[in-house]
Amino acid sequence: MKIAIIGGSGLENPSILADPKEIIIDTPYGKSSLKTGKMSGIDVVLLSRHGSDHSLPPTQVNNRANIHALKELGCTHIIATTACGSLREEIKRGDIIILDQFIDFTRHRKISFYEKFEPGNLAHTAMANPFSEKLRKVLTDTCSELGIKCHKKGTVITIEGPRFSTKAESRMFRVLGADVVNMSTAPEAILANEIGIPYAAIAMSTDYDCWKDDEEPVTWQAIMEVFKQNVEKVTELIINAIPRIEGFDIKSKIRTVPNWPKQGIMFRDITTLLKDSEYFSKIIELFVERYKSMKIDVVAGIESRGFITGSVLAHRLNLGFVPIRKAGKLPSETVGEEYDLEYGKNRIEIHRDAIKPGSKVLIVDDLVATGGTALAACNLIRKLHGEVVECCFIVNLPYLGGKKKLEQAGYKAFSITEFEGE
Repeated sequence: MKIAIIGGSGLENPSILADPKEIIIDTPYGKSSLKTGKMSGIDVVLLSRHGSDHSLPPTQVNNRANIHALKELGCTHIIATTACGSLREEIKRGDIIILDQFIDFTRHRKISFYEKFEPGNLAHTAMANPFSEKLRKVLTDTCSELGIKCHKKGTVITIEGPRFSTKAESRMFRVLGADVVNMSTAPEAILANEIGIPYAAIAMSTDYDCWKDDEEPVTWQAIMEVFKQNVEKVTELIINAIPRIEGFDIKSKIRTVPNWPKQGIMFRDITTLLKDSEYFSKIIELFVERYKSMKIDVVAGIESRGFITGSVLAHRLNLGFVPIRKAGKLPSETVGEEYDLEYGKNRIEIHRDAIKPGSKVLIVDDLVATGGTALAACNLIRKLHGEVVECCFIVNLPYLGGKKKLEQAGYKAFSITEFEGE
């Protein structure tokens, strides 16, 4: 799996990549400048749509060279980002829209790789649903996971540019059924479909174009101001979505053991995931990407599988590690908390001197079910006057409500994958 990220305005920063390298690909349609690297342990190619210095107007972007270059590099998926103008009252400035349809209003661009058909091969590409449903679901699910407000579908109308719309045009676009307007999506989506790469687009609303009489008409300065305020949100969405894309199938690496440790329990066993070095490495990389920029003083792992990922993560983040253990396992003075399990009761303890007052703590475990263990761990940190930055898990079992229970108690929670009640 290799993911292409096409960066729109403000999202061309190569620092989101590990080990970035700049390359130039010579295609039959011209040259394309790209950056390669890794994100969450996954191969990523970063393409600056308008050039690194934003010197290319929309009409002059060589979409054919760019998409062809991504294919040559073996990209299996494309996630594009774009600024857009809202054509609907309910789509506010800063809102995320995961597009599902486009209307092509461009006039001067090359929008097909085919300049002639081979005899007997009339390559009329189906375009009824131009955006990958699987990629769209990954993006919308990740938005829900991160608490990012998003519109789960929307129609974009792509205009030629570089000028903005007239009021008459903007009002016409609304009548045509468009929800947002931009200058980039249609050529990219068309070409990606022609060449066979699944494509999805994250649009960010920066303005109301010019259809609203009570709003100032759009300006480039206003677009960039809103985009800069929200670029971290889009970056976080991409970083967390990439490991969930088909090809990095964590769930397939987790063994389900029925009726253990008691009848009726479907136990999700991560030992089969841990023994796969590639997947274990990617799990750790995902956590590192998420937490490397957060203010964290110490990582606390819950016995016992939380020790595995927690200690490795602490090492990667250059932080200390604190064990939260079952009762009677720690040798020095402890504080404890009793809690309900899915299948009984238990008690966990932590050394009284493990957490300094005011310390910011990341709690790590393999799985959240009813949330009893994690909530007890949070309460232990609070007893020692520490602050829980977040609880992170590989697996969430949403039908048991544990993650929701943590959030209702005021704690943030993150998981990489979920198992429904099968």
